Amino acid sequence: MARPVPVNLALRDRRIDIFFAVVFSAFTVTSIISDLLPTVGVDFSQPSDNFFVQSNYWYAHDADPLFMNPPDWMRIITGLSAFVYMPFYIVLVYALLAARNWIQLPSVIYATMISSLTGIVVFGVEFFGEPEFRTQNAVKFLLFNLPYVLVPLVLLVRMRKPLPFTRRF
Repeated sequence: MARPVPVNLALRDRRIDIFFAVVFSAFTVTSIISDLLPTVGVDFSQPSDNFFVQSNYWYAHDADPLFMNPPDWMRIITGLSAFVYMPFYIVLVYALLAARNWIQLPSVIYATMISSLTGIVVFGVEFFGEPEFRTQNAVKFLLFNLPYVLVPLVLLVRMRKPLPFTRRF
């Protein structure tokens, strides 16, 4: 006799998923604004009248010298965000709101990638790498960037068990 599959909880009973949907919607926007520009080679090493260029200049100038003049490997990482993570965020938001259990494995893969690339590589260079790339304002750098590592790690914990939408977090 087949065992019945548990029913997914209603969205109102999964408040953590509402939180994730809001945060990953914001990540979608920041991927477009922040990560697309350095990937395609837009120069934001000087102030600009363009809002998007100026936003990146302000961030890079005040918090992230590595982002100001990104080496090729950094452009690959921002390219992943702009062209791989950003579409994933859209799918993830849908899956979270609609309680689609198939998002579990892609979420685990994503959280592992983002914590490895951003958490280890980028943070390592910013704090321990070449002096010209080290951040001078660690507090501001962490305030801007830590959510991009911590939220995916919490998502990883959220997706740790089979059928993640059938139980509360």
